[in-house]
Amino acid sequence: MFDLRPDPKSTPLDVSANEKPRSALLLAIAALVTILLWQLPLGSYLLYPFTILATWFHEMGHGLTAVLLGGYFQELVIDPAGSGFARYGGEVLLGRLGHALVALGGPLGPAIAGSIFILSSRSHRTTDICLKALGIVILASVFLWVRSLFGIVFMTGVGIAILLVASHGNHWFKGLSIQFLGVQACISTFQQVDYLFTYAIAGGQLSDTGLLQHYLWLPYWLWGALITVLTLGLLLWSLRVAYTRPR
Repeated sequence: MFDLRPDPKSTPLDVSANEKPRSALLLAIAALVTILLWQLPLGSYLLYPFTILATWFHEMGHGLTAVLLGGYFQELVIDPAGSGFARYGGEVLLGRLGHALVALGGPLGPAIAGSIFILSSRSHRTTDICLKALGIVILASVFLWVRSLFGIVFMTGVGIAILLVASHGNHWFKGLSIQFLGVQACISTFQQVDYLFTYAIAGGQLSDTGLLQHYLWLPYWLWGALITVLTLGLLLWSLRVAYTRPR
């Protein structure tokens, strides 16, 4: 397990006590601005690299949840417009509940991972571990699951960049990087907020929340609201903990 206790001789990101609330607030504001820009017609293009990264986080959430439940991750496709999909197969555990958890893994799984990234910044050691782990997972996903040329090229570049930061960045920059990536993972589900409150998309295909309604009966809009609250709660809680030293 990761030791998420802060280093005794350093504060998160090595900033002063007076600067910690401001740093956490700036990260929260950056997340809000990103979410808002994504809702504009040109938002996905203004934030293009983060749009692609959000798609990767989301689809990996689906695929890895399927793997954890005994299925297999067949492919992950990301296209240059920023959309994508994950395909899984095999018999997942827990029947209908298992399929519901796979659907939930896309919007909520990255928020859980993102909060762990943010918490890891409390220690230089765990920051290094998380950065290297994320870079390796990205490159492994390219080799194992990404099946679009654009996705292969783009995510290979991202994985290499993260490993370079882990190997050559100073403590401050690595801490900032893992927190920023954690924030991006948390908010990836808000790339299209209306998607959370949509039952079906073009062609009659059910959305993630539509699948949750199908498998677990509660209405899709309630699942959308719950995912929103949980995601924002995880983001704000992890930022608060990351910038708070124990008494």
